[in-house]
Amino acid sequence: MKNLVLLVAFALVSNLVFAQKKQKIEVPTEVKKAFATRFTDAKVEEWQKEGDYYEAEFELNNIEQSVLIDAKGDILEVEEEIKVKQLPSAIFTYVAKNYPKQKIKEAAKITNAAGIISYEAEIKSKDLLFDAAGNFLKEDKL
Repeated sequence: MKNLVLLVAFALVSNLVFAQKKQKIEVPTEVKKAFATRFTDAKVEEWQKEGDYYEAEFELNNIEQSVLIDAKGDILEVEEEIKVKQLPSAIFTYVAKNYPKQKIKEAAKITNAAGIISYEAEIKSKDLLFDAAGNFLKEDKL
């Protein structure tokens, strides 16, 4: 009986967590139009809400990408997955010095609306952000 109660409780908690992650959001028409105009050959895999902005995750030319769009339909930034070895060498130096014994697991190139490029390097439970030259900007916990 005790096992049955635990099993039912686990199932309920799992359903709640899954429902929260897969919750549908209402995406404004202007946001959808902006995406379709910029990425004509891409299909959104998932829309998420990030504060006041909308993030679309998609794949284009076999590259995982995401785009951040405001409610008016202005594209704020585009993030595309890159190979770790494509990061500027200064990033590897920074990680080796400040996070010894940690390895960069994933990398991304971020281009903002003004065309300014930055890089994201994921290490254990953290995203490290760098400018185009590989200078450290900030750390975000996952």
